[in-house]
Amino acid sequence: MTRQSSGRPDIRRRRFLALWFPFLPADRVARGSAPDSAYAFVEKQRGAMRLVAVDRVAQGLGIAPGMTLADARTRLPGLVALDHDPAADDALLERIADGCDRYTPLVAIDGADGLTLDITGCLQDGDSEDDLAADLERRLAAYGLQVRHALAASPEAAQALARYQTMPAPDEAAAVLRLGVVALRLDEDTELALRRAGLKTIGDLAGRPTAPLAARFGDDMVAALARLTGKSDSRIVPRRVPPALLVERRLAEPVTQTAAALNILEALATEAAETMAEQHQGGRRFAARFFRSDGLAVDLAVETSLAVRDPKVVMRLFEERIEGLADPIDPGFGFDMIRLTVPTLGPLAPTQLQLEGGAVAEGELAALIDRLSTRLGRGRFRRLIPQDTHIPEQAVLALPAVAMPPASWDAPEPGEPPRRPLHLFDPPQPIQVVAEVPDGPPQRFRWRRNLHEVTRFEGPERVAAEWWRDGPPRPTRDYYRIEDARGRRFWVFRHGLYGTERETPHWYVHGLFA
Repeated sequence: MTRQSSGRPDIRRRRFLALWFPFLPADRVARGSAPDSAYAFVEKQRGAMRLVAVDRVAQGLGIAPGMTLADARTRLPGLVALDHDPAADDALLERIADGCDRYTPLVAIDGADGLTLDITGCLQDGDSEDDLAADLERRLAAYGLQVRHALAASPEAAQALARYQTMPAPDEAAAVLRLGVVALRLDEDTELALRRAGLKTIGDLAGRPTAPLAARFGDDMVAALARLTGKSDSRIVPRRVPPALLVERRLAEPVTQTAAALNILEALATEAAETMAEQHQGGRRFAARFFRSDGLAVDLAVETSLAVRDPKVVMRLFEERIEGLADPIDPGFGFDMIRLTVPTLGPLAPTQLQLEGGAVAEGELAALIDRLSTRLGRGRFRRLIPQDTHIPEQAVLALPAVAMPPASWDAPEPGEPPRRPLHLFDPPQPIQVVAEVPDGPPQRFRWRRNLHEVTRFEGPERVAAEWWRDGPPRPTRDYYRIEDARGRRFWVFRHGLYGTERETPHWYVHGLFA
């Protein structure tokens, strides 16, 4: 199956699936070594240890988040307190969201314990929304997670029904109207004001004119009500930008061998290449995701310095990436779905061969950079890219070679020495200089305990600060290319002008010429 740039399908009736994990921290701990008795997660708030989350047993005994630890232990002396670890909870929620990508590429994280999926147009042939939700719940339960879900025409309504619905309703609209005003998820003061005004449910608000409500309770409340009831268009912000090209294969029987999974990936790469060839385009990044039957996902990605679409080139890079992994790919009980995405597409015209072979040499160099970067790491090989500035240490950036195209450099004039050294010190190293005042060249200097007699010099080349950029003013630099008595060549500068910028300017050696 192939999908192309489907960030917003052209379907009027949108559908959203909300997932709420009421005991996410407890489920995370239960998958490891959970205490035998009731437990809660605490952190210091407003000078006291307060409960942030509880497990199901503690909740059933009347212990709720927001209570102080002292009050909770008064009610339940045997309550075990664990340190709250929001980073671990976020990481678990991210892994769950990765697994939900098997149903739709449009997944958004809602708070610290919820996910919202835009499932518009994502149902397989013969499947219903309930079938999709049941399959997802089955996978989450096998992973040891307790979840509540709900379907609705807006993400706000879906999340509200998943979190706050207590009794079933005849239809979706009626269920939303029966929710309490807590479903608007407003601040405590606004929610309290609504209750004091006798407006306790969404139905109490839905039939009233919006102008008086906005004047009394604020525009945010009216906007939240419109989104919840479906009167205004509402979308999710996906955690990942939908790719330009997506191909996937759902497997009736999970494959447990990595070689078999790579064969399927090669078939997907061939399918993607055919699509890109029709559009005369190629990709510079290819991301593969192997969905395991237990709900986990394994990600692999490769990059190329030039746009490509040849399946053999792409698969060669994936094989290099797999060989360079510290741990082999673990298929678990098998992969039941494999997906290949190309995040962005770019023009890829047929290469015009040059008589001198320049195009061939450039392609071979790009292929070598791709393979080495894939095997040894993206940042191990860098390419120097010129920048629009005359400040020497900022004039060049060293960026990953696989991410940057070759840069064009101005060729030096024939017979002239290089204007800049090959090696720059970062930061420049201070030296002690004997020079004529106020702006004479250096006659001798001491660097690293060695005295150097200057026999030749060229300069100064004055480099002023970039006054149009923000920041404090910086002194002027006067650069000299010098050669000592032993033939060694240096690039030194005087930092500041005598009398105007500094009383006694400092000298530095900034680079070495070959």
